[in-house]
Amino acid sequence: MRITTDWHIHSHNSCECHEIGAKIADIMSAAAEQRITDFGVTDHLHSHYNLPDIQASREEFLALNPPPRFHFGIEVTCMRRWELDEIATGKYDDPVYGIGQDGPESQPAIDLDEEMVETLGIEFVVGGVHWARGIRPEPEAIIRFFHRQNMFLVTHPLVDIVAHPWWWHDHFKYTDGRYVPSPWGDDLRDIPRSYHDEFAAAAVQHNTAVEINHPWLLGKGHGQRAFEQYVEFLAYVKERGVAFALGSDCHTRPYRPDFEAAGRLLDRLGITDDDLWRLPPRLR
Repeated sequence: MRITTDWHIHSHNSCECHEIGAKIADIMSAAAEQRITDFGVTDHLHSHYNLPDIQASREEFLALNPPPRFHFGIEVTCMRRWELDEIATGKYDDPVYGIGQDGPESQPAIDLDEEMVETLGIEFVVGGVHWARGIRPEPEAIIRFFHRQNMFLVTHPLVDIVAHPWWWHDHFKYTDGRYVPSPWGDDLRDIPRSYHDEFAAAAVQHNTAVEINHPWLLGKGHGQRAFEQYVEFLAYVKERGVAFALGSDCHTRPYRPDFEAAGRLLDRLGITDDDLWRLPPRLR
């Protein structure tokens, strides 16, 4: 299957991509070469501290006079309300990625409101869970908090797409000091099926798309069992009526995701390009 959409692309404006990311003009031209017709740039907003990155991305985007099917979006991170309030005090020197594990467990939140969406000309919002902070470093607690954050995002009125559900960043440490690759130990069956049911039902009710993040699936960081179980998870929520959006989650230049491999994955899931979420062309 030939893929024509990509709704998760980072430019050099994203905080972790300043040195390695592509310019938006290069993304636009590379998308045309790969026959990607409907797509959007989505640089990171963890907190207001990252707002200059988003403003720079917006200015660069507008300067290109982008075609109507190239859209301006952002990826917001699900944060703790406590953490966002702390950052807002201005007492932290460089909270690019938030404050870290310090502080208590708190309500999930995103540092985005309707006024910011309108002011920045944001056309769509991708929301992602990247961390589990302020909780016990134990699998059960992390799984519960991940689900709580996923549910916050999938029901949030500003979020159009939930990015890479159940993706885990790096490793975590047990209380005895041992490191493991993920809180579910590379076994997604540790996640209660009821969590998937609740998440899928909310996605359908709120008309929120769920991202198929193909580098997560096709990358080298996880074993075959993890891959097969994640495909099973996608098939399970698909049966419950969830709509999917495709995201390359590209962070580096050049913009050359493996869309052929992603197409084979969608074929396996019985998903066509026409099934995937997409924005209508923007009115000039």
